[in-house]
Amino acid sequence: MSQFFMAILIVFFGGISALVLARQAKLMRIVAVLSLSAGCLFGVIDTGIKLMAGGSFTASFAFLKVFSLAFQIDGLSAFFLCAIFVVSLMATIYSYDYMGHEKSWIRVAGNYFFFSILIASMALVVTSANIITFMISWEIMSLSSFFLVIYNYESDENRKAGYLYFIFSHVGAMFIFVAFALVYAHSGHFGFEGFGALPEPTKYLVFIFSFIGFGSKAGIFPFHVWLPHAHPAAPSHISAVMSGVMIKTGVYGILKVYSLLGFNTPVFGYIVLSVGVISGILGVVYALGQQDLKRLLAYSSVENIGIIFIGLGIGMIGVSTGNSLMAVLGFSGGFLHILNHSIFKSLLFMGAGMVLHRTGTRSIDALGGLLKNMKITGTTFVIGTLAISGLPPFNGFVSEFFIYLGAFKGVILGKTDLVMSIVAIIGLAVIGGLALATFTKVVGVVFQGEPRTKAAQNVTEKGGSMLFSMAVLAAGCLFIGVYPCILIRLPMTAVSALGLDFGSVPLEPFYQMTGHITQAAVLLIAVILIVAILRSLSYKGKVVGKSGTWGCGFTQPTVKMQYTGSSYAGSILEFFSAAAPLEEDHPEIKGRFPLKTYYKSRIHDIAEFHMDRAIVRPVLSFFDKLRWIQHGDIHLYIGYILLAIVLLLFFV
Repeated sequence: MSQFFMAILIVFFGGISALVLARQAKLMRIVAVLSLSAGCLFGVIDTGIKLMAGGSFTASFAFLKVFSLAFQIDGLSAFFLCAIFVVSLMATIYSYDYMGHEKSWIRVAGNYFFFSILIASMALVVTSANIITFMISWEIMSLSSFFLVIYNYESDENRKAGYLYFIFSHVGAMFIFVAFALVYAHSGHFGFEGFGALPEPTKYLVFIFSFIGFGSKAGIFPFHVWLPHAHPAAPSHISAVMSGVMIKTGVYGILKVYSLLGFNTPVFGYIVLSVGVISGILGVVYALGQQDLKRLLAYSSVENIGIIFIGLGIGMIGVSTGNSLMAVLGFSGGFLHILNHSIFKSLLFMGAGMVLHRTGTRSIDALGGLLKNMKITGTTFVIGTLAISGLPPFNGFVSEFFIYLGAFKGVILGKTDLVMSIVAIIGLAVIGGLALATFTKVVGVVFQGEPRTKAAQNVTEKGGSMLFSMAVLAAGCLFIGVYPCILIRLPMTAVSALGLDFGSVPLEPFYQMTGHITQAAVLLIAVILIVAILRSLSYKGKVVGKSGTWGCGFTQPTVKMQYTGSSYAGSILEFFSAAAPLEEDHPEIKGRFPLKTYYKSRIHDIAEFHMDRAIVRPVLSFFDKLRWIQHGDIHLYIGYILLAIVLLLFFV
């Protein structure tokens, strides 16, 4: 474990050095980026070695002479550590040029300081080996990410996003506290081993409370409300880390509790799978209706968390029914999608960051034609969209393929399991189709066509570190999609660490399956290359002319004749209007020669809409009625404190 703690210390040193060197802006960025990158790289290497060696590594320290801070790296935590360190490494490199335009040196220094704490705390969360260690790390992670979300604190919108994230983080933490308190009440100690000794009714309660608490961090519906606000508010490299890996700590928490309980009831699988299908479908529907590029990507994270939960739900049902192959496929597909999503979602947020960096806007309908001058950004972004849409030969296809196979294995089971398996298959198909519509809209409106506003005209791409990070992540999407056999060991090791008995399943055919995917991917690439070569040869020596496309009778087409994001998605969103009501604002068109008009539309998130009416407004109204307590008199405030202490003494 000493190498792991050394990596954490190097990362933390990067954050401290940013504060110390804050007045020397360029030196500060160089030292901070080098140190954070070195720590993350060291962490990746150490985790890789531990994964290859297998087994479990532990360490513990006395805390306040009463408690113990315990850490453990097993297959499950090593899998999440890989994703954390890899994505954080790429985000750190990306940040060098991204933060270069910032004029406030203290703000940049603060960003690197809290970024280092966020990386360290995420790594500590997934290696915690008792309740005290876990909750301390969890709170540090939530607080550090809160300060990163309010980076642009002058903006009312960003402050609101930060407060919303803070509230949801701590409401979720309260549910986790309740679950852990139930364990402590039965076991009398803070060790994780107390979970397995709980009576069955208590195990149900612990799982449900944990699921709500961790699900809030993961962004499952309807506890996702903070996510579309917080992720767009943060700087793009932070958005990449939060969406790529931080929300996965919620998935880790649910899996950890599930494995510790050792209670293989199908109810857990039904809950996880159902929530996964709902989150996946509604997440991508809301993504399709967005006009803000980063907000669209944030909702897409809700969708992909749904896909991950479908895979894990299939795995849990497979375990409860004794269908080992279904369990292996479901869990492996879910784990692999965790890794894949961390790569292509980070890539897409970085691409959105480059667009925002160069155009100054996140509005999809204000962009257009960016691919002409931003070829690397456009190409890597397109690769990310193909991967997230689950198309071969990219990594998103492989993980969703395994989940599909796991669901099809469940079709042979009994009544409820059969229905759940069919729900999973239909859910995945609907999500895949809607994801394709969502990202064809983004690519078509943002990168193709003509610039819709001056912001998108004559825009070029700059920033070597930003382009490097995007290129590496895009190459990762292709590499895993073509050679999944090389990395399939990672999710398989994580599945083994769950402590489930898969001894009766022959794993060799499972590894061979990835070989077949490689053959198909290579064949597809070969066909594409052959077609491209034949096309090139057929045009060799010929004069290729260029002219405007046929304007269907319009001799002077303008950018206003192009599809907007709203018009492209309109017919699909109309079908889902019950779950995604559309609000339109435009004046009535009158006369033969109407004056200049406007059109605004907004898709309502029903969870946020009803939460606002049922919870937020009544709570604010209640606290408004208590404003009489605020007198501004310091003597009365001291009296309140004394009264609170006296009241507490009755309960101690």
